[in-house]
Amino acid sequence: MTVAHRMYARALFEAAREQGRLEPVAEELHDLTVAIGEVPELQAVLTNPELDQELKSAVLEEILGEGDERVRNFVRLLAEKGRAGEIAEIGREFETLVAAEQQVLAVELTTAFELSDDDFASIVRQIEQASGRSVQASRSVDPDLIGGLVLQAGSMRLDASIRGRLERLRHELATARS
Repeated sequence: MTVAHRMYARALFEAAREQGRLEPVAEELHDLTVAIGEVPELQAVLTNPELDQELKSAVLEEILGEGDERVRNFVRLLAEKGRAGEIAEIGREFETLVAAEQQVLAVELTTAFELSDDDFASIVRQIEQASGRSVQASRSVDPDLIGGLVLQAGSMRLDASIRGRLERLRHELATARS
């Protein structure tokens, strides 16, 4: 994240919080960032430097329709400032601010194989108990882990995978010879 992303996200966050509209703004901005991520043509329009900012603003206005006024004004401002292609990054920073405000810990759980819903829920409960916070977890599968899991929460990374253990062992052996 750049400083500009944080500044824009913080400005929207403060305005939405002051007006008691944090949840609806967060939801609408999230929906927009998902749409940008899922529609490559939209991403291409927003990031194309040859397209005029007014066109980008009009496209965003059309997508948002009758949505929250704060979000509409915010994306219009981003388009005017030449930052329409950065909405997704700013949206992620905004989500981080909302999660911190709501005492929610966002984690990414990566395992070597697909976890059952019960196993996933059990791990999430353990994280909530250890952290004392509500957890919003996403999960993914990486067969290269061989076994175990990798937990990413912000900048903190816990690698309890077989691949991670093997890499640490290889590093220890390599440095022991030196």
